[in-house]
Amino acid sequence: MNQQKPIDNFPKKMHLSPAVVAMLEQEAKLVTNTRILFLIAIIAILIFSAVQSELNFFLFLEPERSVRIANYIKQYFPPDFTYWKVYLEDTLITISMGIWGTLLAAVAAIPLSILASNNIFPLWIVQPTRRILDAMRAINELVFALIFIVAVGLGPFAGILALFVSTAGALGKLFSEAVEAIEPGPVEGIRATGASKMQEVIYGVIPQVIPLWTSFALYRFESNVRSASVLGIVGAGGIGVSLYQSFGSFEYKKVCAILIILILATSLIDFASAKIRNWLV
Repeated sequence: MNQQKPIDNFPKKMHLSPAVVAMLEQEAKLVTNTRILFLIAIIAILIFSAVQSELNFFLFLEPERSVRIANYIKQYFPPDFTYWKVYLEDTLITISMGIWGTLLAAVAAIPLSILASNNIFPLWIVQPTRRILDAMRAINELVFALIFIVAVGLGPFAGILALFVSTAGALGKLFSEAVEAIEPGPVEGIRATGASKMQEVIYGVIPQVIPLWTSFALYRFESNVRSASVLGIVGAGGIGVSLYQSFGSFEYKKVCAILIILILATSLIDFASAKIRNWLV
């Protein structure tokens, strides 16, 4: 009988099966020159980025700086809820901006994501669509808000449009990745019946990606509420206006009250999103 050649790391009398030998050889290949070079490159990039961004955590260890931070934080307490009704109304406006910004973005992201999926459309359609999505999400919501304020004036509508464009770019990418990860069997079966491309998407693709699309959209809604709270700084409505005014007048107790209301609102949204996700998925 032929016996398997023993591995050097094991006793001479121990013989291993071909499957074990193959597994050990695979493990031995985990450390290669290419991976070592890749690790060195990653470390070099991290060091370079730390130098460029002036990363210095030791600043927090300076006694004088720590006292200054502590005294600054004390100015936020106790929170001033004198104008809580105004803050609540502004928070509802902010949530409404998040709802409509996300809804419009999700509707726009569906066709864009299909066009950006290389398992559905050819490269000459996929690549231009992906570059459009890149441009939409590369620009911050604040920049879009400034652009739309010029177009439609001050107020929440400009904020909704800013959230819509930026979120559509992000959801388009996430939706397309979900489409590219689908099982091809259902689509091929529908195609074999002579169905059109539209029917393949409606009956073969969308039923598979609805759960992921829902999760992505709900997460972006939570994110958009937070983003909408900042858009008021440039005049796009919502709680950001009160927040900016309170910061500008150094009324930190009011800032604390606004932040507490935002935290509570975000927690409620997170709880509701989890329930909706469990119901739909």
